[in-house]
Amino acid sequence: MKAQRNNFQFLTQAPVHRVILTMAVPTIISMLVTSFYNMADTYFMGRINTQCTAAVGVTFCLMSAIQAVGFFFGHGSGNFISRRLGARQRKVASVMAATGWGCSFLTGLLIAIVGWLVKSDLATWLGATPTIQPYAEKYLGIVLIGTPLMTTSLTMNNQMRFQGNAAYSMVGIFTGALLNVALDPLFIFTFQMGISGAAWATVISQLCSFCILLHMMHRGGNIPIRLRLFSPTRTMLREIVLGGTPSLSRQGLAAASTLALNVAAGGWGDAAIAGMSIVSRVCFFVFAVIIGLGQGFQPLCGFSYGARLYNRVREGFTFCLKLGTAFLIVTAILGAIFAEPIVQLFRHDPEVVAIGTRALRWQLLTFPLLSMVGLSNMFLQTIRKPIQANLAAASRSGLFFVPLILTLPHFLGLTGVEICQAVSDLCAFALCTPMALLTLRGMGKGK
Repeated sequence: MKAQRNNFQFLTQAPVHRVILTMAVPTIISMLVTSFYNMADTYFMGRINTQCTAAVGVTFCLMSAIQAVGFFFGHGSGNFISRRLGARQRKVASVMAATGWGCSFLTGLLIAIVGWLVKSDLATWLGATPTIQPYAEKYLGIVLIGTPLMTTSLTMNNQMRFQGNAAYSMVGIFTGALLNVALDPLFIFTFQMGISGAAWATVISQLCSFCILLHMMHRGGNIPIRLRLFSPTRTMLREIVLGGTPSLSRQGLAAASTLALNVAAGGWGDAAIAGMSIVSRVCFFVFAVIIGLGQGFQPLCGFSYGARLYNRVREGFTFCLKLGTAFLIVTAILGAIFAEPIVQLFRHDPEVVAIGTRALRWQLLTFPLLSMVGLSNMFLQTIRKPIQANLAAASRSGLFFVPLILTLPHFLGLTGVEICQAVSDLCAFALCTPMALLTLRGMGKGK
């Protein structure tokens, strides 16, 4: 209990920049290493052939959907937990921790069973061409086994983070990702398991993360998972839905946009799918820093909002916005200069490199705008503004991207595919900026 009281004082009284950096650094590391799971597979598959690279690419939207479930329950329960801890209501927070965990595991298990039963059709639905289909089906059949481990691990990671213990959550995620990177070349090349080796490396690393995170939930003042407290009542489920839907929208629509991208790029062959898949991984990796920064802000936001320290929330948002924008400007400049070598890290096929380089440079043009887009979503979600938060979450991947990817290629050909994300990001910025600023200005009025 002492640790929890210290967390309350730290999150509500310590200098804002110190709190955010303390929370954000391990969270950013967690986000970056989480992205390694699929990025590592993409890298090592690129050493085999274009079809294997594309196969991992088409399954990325399913992995994003699975991650969306974990973030949904993690953010939904975590947002509630942070506000209750800010209001000094630990008992009800403990009930939510168990409920979010249990719902996440059961949902992941259901997805694994259904997905495995229809894995052949699933590969086709995900955009696999006839030449990619056998590789995608083999990869899916194995990685689906780890679905409940992935969803529950992400839920535990976010619950600890919202309690102000981001360093504990980082340990499990980091260890699992490191193991995945080590096992990939061992299974793929040494044991000559090919794409099946990449899939098994992912599942084993997920199991490792799950075990470590479950252990960490019982340390450092974290609320432990007590299944006897599992209580999926209407009230608890409603809070999870309200707090978690923006995350589900963000991650789920990212999956939908990846599917639409695969289908659109498929009209220009396997090289186009592989090239766009590489760009998606690279950009997701960079954007993970902004997501991590925003998630580092969320514990301060939740505790401070629960304690009615509204000026502290505004100060934290401004600090994160400035820091995130500066990072993205530097990243965009460096990325534009080294775009071709970055794509070549994953695949040396000249056609893949040409498509990927052009698409990456287009996306980098709007990178500096993404700090406002990402932080708006995190802020609105944490203070329980579900309508605005869902609009912000949906803006980048779904609200604008899907209609654009369905129309631009008809008028601009492959260029329409390559510029689609940049145009979508511009539209998302125009939507999110006024919503966030108006909410910040009006926060606390009338209370």
